[in-house]
Amino acid sequence: MKSLLLDLAPLRTSATFRRLWIGRTISMVGGQLTVVAVMYQVWELTRSPLWSGSVAIVQAVPMIVVGLWGGALVDRADRRRILLVTVTGQLVCSAVLAAQALWLPSVAIVLPTVAVQSAFVAVGGPAFRTVLPRLLPPPQLAAGLALTRISGQLAMLAGPALAGLLIGYAGLRLCYLIDAASFATALYGIAGLPELAPRGEPGRGGVAGILDGLRFVAAAPVVRGVILVDLAATVLAMPTSLFPLVNQQRFGGDPRTLGLFLAAIAVGGVAASAFAGSFTRRTRLGLVMVGGAVIWGVSLALFGLVSAAWPALGFLVVAGAADTVSVVSRSTVVQIAVPDELRGRASSIEMIVGIAGPDLGNLRGGLVAQWSSGAVAVVSGAVTSLVVLALLAATSPGLTAFRSSTPPAGSALDPALGPGVS
Repeated sequence: MKSLLLDLAPLRTSATFRRLWIGRTISMVGGQLTVVAVMYQVWELTRSPLWSGSVAIVQAVPMIVVGLWGGALVDRADRRRILLVTVTGQLVCSAVLAAQALWLPSVAIVLPTVAVQSAFVAVGGPAFRTVLPRLLPPPQLAAGLALTRISGQLAMLAGPALAGLLIGYAGLRLCYLIDAASFATALYGIAGLPELAPRGEPGRGGVAGILDGLRFVAAAPVVRGVILVDLAATVLAMPTSLFPLVNQQRFGGDPRTLGLFLAAIAVGGVAASAFAGSFTRRTRLGLVMVGGAVIWGVSLALFGLVSAAWPALGFLVVAGAADTVSVVSRSTVVQIAVPDELRGRASSIEMIVGIAGPDLGNLRGGLVAQWSSGAVAVVSGAVTSLVVLALLAATSPGLTAFRSSTPPAGSALDPALGPGVS
């Protein structure tokens, strides 16, 4: 039974990882406070769904536009320094949001500040992803990624609830101030990192470096297969935009059921993370990733077919668990299969796919539902994703046979890292 539980070895054996994980976890809870506060403030100031929707746009556009450039920068500079700069920038943005809430509430301040903060995340995200293979030995890398995943999931569960209480009792400004303060813990974790300059020959700068990264991902069979599997699962089968319609057509539009739909996926993800040892200790992580994507598709197809609420929620819990299995396995494969000097660019592409894929999937679902029904859109998308996944598995033997036993370049086994890392 113990072997099935989340592997805590990275927290026990690496003091550096432990500090980084604790600081990042606390700052992610603070970040969720700001997410809710921004959403609430924009609505209160405008009472406009269009303005409320614009929050997602100003977050997504910098992530995509700046993300590729950020990945190229990460492969040319000290990752520790990049993290210090980007986290400090996020702290300043949260402080600006707190100041405007206190003295001059304005959408004209909120939206640009959120966009700048998102740009910092677009650079810091790939930098953080390149750190773990340098801190942890290969057998612990998947466990470290699973720990990072569960901390994010718990923040998404606890943060919004806490934000609602804080806004209700103390107002928006306290959410922003707590978020700004929480970045201090993240900075504490980052300050304990060693210098993390890229190994190997530094990548080229500018557009040339970005194109090098894109060419590598397109040419490397394992990495290309990982990206295509993720796109097949999200672009073709992402269901969340269809939840209100399915809820209306199948369950009478009860808002309680709609809320449970969203919560069920999160509950499944947390449960899978809690028992992450069941898959992070596997060596054929490419096959595990494909299996997770297949279970995701099957669960969503069954969700679209059932007419009773509790079975529907059960299938969504399974889908959420399968998604976590697939995401953790995907990230582990990318970090192991990509040389250290290219990890920043590969991680930025993985991050962009993780953002754009679900958005495109929700758009696809809406377009199909416009001409059919919510259930048809869910089931047809899930079945199509399963067909594409089968084709990818059949044509990507390198991915399904990929094993995690090869140490990544520049890992914690590299003596050049020196003492004091763990």
